[in-house]
Amino acid sequence: MPDDAVGRAAAEARAAAEEESAFSHPAVDPDATAAYGDDPDQVIDFYTPRVAVSPGGGLAPLVVVLHGGAWRAPYDRRHVTPFADFLARRGFAVANVEYRRGGVSVPAQGAAAGGGADGVGAGGGGAAGGGAVDVVPVAGRWPETFDDVAAAMDALPGLVREFLPQGDPRRMVVTGHSAGGHLALWAAARHLLPADAAWRIDRPAPLRGVVALAPIADFTVADKLDVCGGACRQLLGSGEEFTARMPYADPALLLPTGIATTLVQGRTDTVVPQAVAEAYADAAAKAGEVVGLTLLEDVGHFPLIDPAADACAVVAEEIAQLAW
Repeated sequence: MPDDAVGRAAAEARAAAEEESAFSHPAVDPDATAAYGDDPDQVIDFYTPRVAVSPGGGLAPLVVVLHGGAWRAPYDRRHVTPFADFLARRGFAVANVEYRRGGVSVPAQGAAAGGGADGVGAGGGGAAGGGAVDVVPVAGRWPETFDDVAAAMDALPGLVREFLPQGDPRRMVVTGHSAGGHLALWAAARHLLPADAAWRIDRPAPLRGVVALAPIADFTVADKLDVCGGACRQLLGSGEEFTARMPYADPALLLPTGIATTLVQGRTDTVVPQAVAEAYADAAAKAGEVVGLTLLEDVGHFPLIDPAADACAVVAEEIAQLAW
């Protein structure tokens, strides 16, 4: 086998092992759940801090978690509950947010089945003209995905006081993985949205910072790289819709935020490649803002949310640096 083929095979095997490890942990039930709307997906799970690390036993910093999964319906907040629990065991109060995702499946003859939380395939299949076809879940819902993140962030301070009194909403850090990293960056940039955006707020959100994990942070670059099987165009729409909606959705166009931001990225990530995070950091620099970019050697996409991985401890430390 040629050396390059051997290298690709080894990289694929390592990525598969990383994904398997991240999804091997049992889901962790929350201490409380609250609704921020009427839809079944408009809920937030709360995890109380497992240890008291605040000076004098005061309130713990609040970490808001936005899960990934390419904004696709099969992947909900349950897959990051071990990560939420990991943060709670580090002394954080944690809010794990659910939101509406792309729920419509379209037949795609010959589409690839299977795949992980950020893959294209969802398995399944059905009859079409007498033959089996796979189905591909659509990424995101416009505008509902954004409606929900905005509503959840607006409702959080009140819900925390009622359902997570150990948490301090005045020390709030938003983190998100992959598609959730996009949403975390977007949530911190709502004051920069176009004036006619329903989600726009008048001043920066009261955040200590954002820690975005392998985020889909620059839609132009992500689209060129076909990240997550064209997820960006599925989220915003194709053609003229994609172009028209970019100023309302692309974090790289919503800078500078004035909010401390760190990106954590694995160098061997093939799901959301390093180039996407670098493009966002470059855009921030051009806008006069310094964004931290922590690059982890020999780390792919999923160790960032895997409590068994060293990369997850790095993520917790990055959050702590902003929260405490």
